[in-house]
Amino acid sequence: MIHDDEIERPVPGPGEVLLRVAATTFNPSEAGLRRGLLRSIVPVDLPYTMGLDVAGTVVATATGGLAAGDRVIGRLDGGAAADFAIAPANVLVRVPDGVDLAAAAALPIAGLTAWQAVVEHAAVTAGQRVLINGTGAIGRFAAQLARHAGAHVTVVSRSGGVTPAGPVDAVLHLVPAAPRHTALLRPGGVLVSVTTPADQLPRGDFRAVHFIVRNDTGDLAAMLDLVAAGALRIDIAGRRPLADLAAVHEEAESGRLPGKTLLLPTACAS
Repeated sequence: MIHDDEIERPVPGPGEVLLRVAATTFNPSEAGLRRGLLRSIVPVDLPYTMGLDVAGTVVATATGGLAAGDRVIGRLDGGAAADFAIAPANVLVRVPDGVDLAAAAALPIAGLTAWQAVVEHAAVTAGQRVLINGTGAIGRFAAQLARHAGAHVTVVSRSGGVTPAGPVDAVLHLVPAAPRHTALLRPGGVLVSVTTPADQLPRGDFRAVHFIVRNDTGDLAAMLDLVAAGALRIDIAGRRPLADLAAVHEEAESGRLPGKTLLLPTACAS
């Protein structure tokens, strides 16, 4: 159950900063977290404040490196669905001038997942052919990153769609279903999945990888540089007030939430 609470403004401890939140986002994994489905992977204590992605402005700091007024984003273990949030300074990255701070909240989880799938695990290079199974936020970031690397990219939805006529070098599987299209992989190619556990991945004359996204400020900074340069677009389907958080979860679970949704505290949403 999701409800609003009024609490005292938190105070940062050693190594922490206090952020005035500009935006958080909805991630599908948070619906599972709320329902207790991820208890063995992400144990939480109740009451728990939702919000894993955060974009905000530093208000106060108990550590060096960041200063009041800095615009930052990062991935938290919760707490971003609030007007103010405490964050470890070492998970935050400064947002370049000219980049929409609220929109940048879409990068930490979806962007990091796409970056690590394309750059680290598939190691996509120019001239390769890449098939991406998934048209959500991760898929859209992954498609842009693969094209930026010089690859030929085909994106298919969960229900199917156009597939390449010839073999592909990499299949990125980003949806909660059994991997498809592996018959298109050339010998020595790679299947990268963020949803199917390693012991359930199909086998063949290709490499099969399952990974869980890693919090990495270097990767985040690299993506922000691409956004600032106009080489990476942040697609936002909607901006909703934070008070709509429960409704957003309900819409997502019933399949009625289109694309990446930002949740903005009242002061930012007005």
